Amino acid sequence: MTEHGTGTIRPCIGDDLAAMEEIINDAARAYRGRIPADCWKEPYMDPGELRSEIEDGVVFYGFEEAGRLVGVMGLQDRGDVCLIRHAYVLTPCRRRGIGEKLLAHLRCLTEKPVLVGTWKDATWAVSFYEKHGFRLLDPDEKDRVLRTYWSISERQVETSVVLGDGGWFLHPRKRP
Repeated sequence: MTEHGTGTIRPCIGDDLAAMEEIINDAARAYRGRIPADCWKEPYMDPGELRSEIEDGVVFYGFEEAGRLVGVMGLQDRGDVCLIRHAYVLTPCRRRGIGEKLLAHLRCLTEKPVLVGTWKDATWAVSFYEKHGFRLLDPDEKDRVLRTYWSISERQVETSVVLGDGGWFLHPRKRP
């Protein structure tokens, strides 16, 4: 566990699944009406999908305040890169630096280049990552990267963006 002001960052465990699902589905409501209607579903992530992501190697960390998880973010090792996955903070807890603290913590866990994918129309998410030193990949590279490191539909590839940290741009030989 790592102390951060009023909260603690810690690995999420099996007992956290219900809280993780609550956080993800609460925060993902911001996508409704912003992402293509054919990509939206309720709940945004069900318990089976969450378990499947964990089984596929996404290691979740949570930000806990007063014994309650209020934010989650996953890190997935994909060989030559790591991916930031499923970064969400409960709606009433946003704009307090929780996402920033989780992102910084996860970036310290790897020396590999870090990539993050998000919906193209989630401009707040794109801005958040740009504020923290990530840069958008060009469209052709974005498509190759999404097809290489993520398991998502072609529709999601078409409607998403990918941002890379400085490590991604410094090591072009690692690009797919």
